[in-house]
Amino acid sequence: MPYVRHWLRNSVLLFAVAIALGLVAVHTDLIQPHDLKLDRTVQTTFRTGWLNVVMEGVSALASPIAGVLILAVWSGWLLFVRRRPVTAVSTFLVVAVGWNSTQLAKAIVARPRPPREFMLDPEIGSNSFPSGHTAFTVAVVIATYFLFRESRHRRTVLVAGAFAVLLVAFSRWYVGAHYPTDTLGSVLIASSAILFVTGVWHAWLLPRLYRIPLLERFGLDQELAELEAAEHGGHHDHTRSVPHSRRRGGGGGAASGGRHRRHAGR
Repeated sequence: MPYVRHWLRNSVLLFAVAIALGLVAVHTDLIQPHDLKLDRTVQTTFRTGWLNVVMEGVSALASPIAGVLILAVWSGWLLFVRRRPVTAVSTFLVVAVGWNSTQLAKAIVARPRPPREFMLDPEIGSNSFPSGHTAFTVAVVIATYFLFRESRHRRTVLVAGAFAVLLVAFSRWYVGAHYPTDTLGSVLIASSAILFVTGVWHAWLLPRLYRIPLLERFGLDQELAELEAAEHGGHHDHTRSVPHSRRRGGGGGAASGGRHRRHAGR
C-alpha cells in the first residue's frame, strides 16, 4: 500500500465535499431535477430487453453478496495460496473500508431512492446517496492498482478500472436504483476512505501486523523482509516502509513504529 502525504487532510476534504454534494442534492433544487432528468433520459433511450438483462447482471456483480464473495476469495487467495499476508491484509482493508464507508454517508445524507415506478428491480432498504455498488467497484480498482502500480500493467489497470467504474455507475442509473450524483459521490467517498486507510496503515497497522494470530505461519516475516529489501534496494521513498523488527519484545519494532508515525503524519 503506498504512502500518501497529507492523507488525513485530503481524506477529510474529499469526504466533506462528497457530503456537501449529497446534502445539496437532497435539500435544494440545484441538482435533483437534473439528476432525475438524466436518469429518465438513460432509461427511455437505452432500455431494451437484452440490455436490461446485461445491466442487471452488471449490477449483480457489484452487489453486497457478490462483493463479500469476491473480497473473501481474493484475500484468501493472497493469504493461503500466494502466502502474501501483508498484501492480503492491505487489500482486504482497502476494499472493505472503501466500500463500507458509504454507509456513514448514507446515514448523514439520507437521500431517498429515485421513484420506484422507474426501477427495473425496485430497491428497498438503504438510502440512495452514495451508491454502494459503485463504491465497491472503485475500491476494487484502487486495490488492484496498488498491487500493479510498479509493474508495466499499471496503465492497463487504470484504463480497465475506469471503464469498470463507469459501467457499474451507468448500470445503477439504467436500472433506476440511483441518481448520477449518487455514483459521483461514491467515487469521492470511497477515495476519501482509502486515503485514510493508507495513513493509518503506515502509522499504526503495518508495524503491528505480527500481533495478528497466525499471520507468521503464512510467511509474514518473509514478505516483510522482501519489502524491506526492495526499499533499501533503491525504492527510497515511503511506499515500502516496513519495520526493521517484527519479533515480539524486540527493540527495533518500537523504533520502526515511530518511524511509521513520522512518515504517515507528514
